Amino acid sequence: MKLDTSSYYPESLLEEEVDEKEEMTVDPQNDRTEEKDNKEVKKNEPEVSSLPSASERFADGSATFLSWALVPLLMPVYGVLLAFNLSILDFTPYSVKLVFTLVTLAFTVAVPALLVLLLKRMGLVTDVGLNGRKERVIPYIISILCLAAAGVFMWYKGAPIWLVMFFGGGAVAGAINLLINFRWKISAHAAGVAGVVALLIRIIRDGLPQDGAFLWLLIAIGLSGILGTARVWLGRHTAWQVIAGYAVGFLSVILMTLL
Repeated sequence: MKLDTSSYYPESLLEEEVDEKEEMTVDPQNDRTEEKDNKEVKKNEPEVSSLPSASERFADGSATFLSWALVPLLMPVYGVLLAFNLSILDFTPYSVKLVFTLVTLAFTVAVPALLVLLLKRMGLVTDVGLNGRKERVIPYIISILCLAAAGVFMWYKGAPIWLVMFFGGGAVAGAINLLINFRWKISAHAAGVAGVVALLIRIIRDGLPQDGAFLWLLIAIGLSGILGTARVWLGRHTAWQVIAGYAVGFLSVILMTLL
């Protein structure tokens, strides 16, 4: 004889219990079907491209090209070329212009560049672009010495004092940048191009400027702004680091050339 307890519970409660058990039963086949459907949905969703657009690639390429075309090492060479063609030095024989330009190129470009490559080979710098603040210390010292040597050469060969002091101002700007560099990454690009702007102002002021000097000043100012924007765009500097570079380069050269 069996004890029948089904009559103790309402029929509705028994049905609810059965329904709950059925709901708790998992059908593996349904799970696989749902997983497959989810994969198909994800597959059909448009993928978000992480590649830069054509305009961004163009901007990156232009900013990089400008950064190398107006690299600080070339600023003294550009300054000498402008001085020999836009001031009273325009009447200097071509052979003399060539000698001064080549000497400037050797002192301020070739020697520092070769030494930076040597530092990279020795493992003291990781990037010839010197984008790391700590890696700039030795190259700064090298550039300061090379600018000073070029200035001494100009003075020894009888160049106008304002041209001699253009190199002196560059050396002073390099020394200030070096001191700031121990705590903060200032823009050497901005300092270099601002020094050329200061030189052009000095030529126009009392260097017996030739035709086109004012136009070149406007071009130099425009390039200064574009170069600063390029450095910020590439993430090499902040806007304040670029502005600080402008101030150091311009004030150093303009004050030294007024001596």
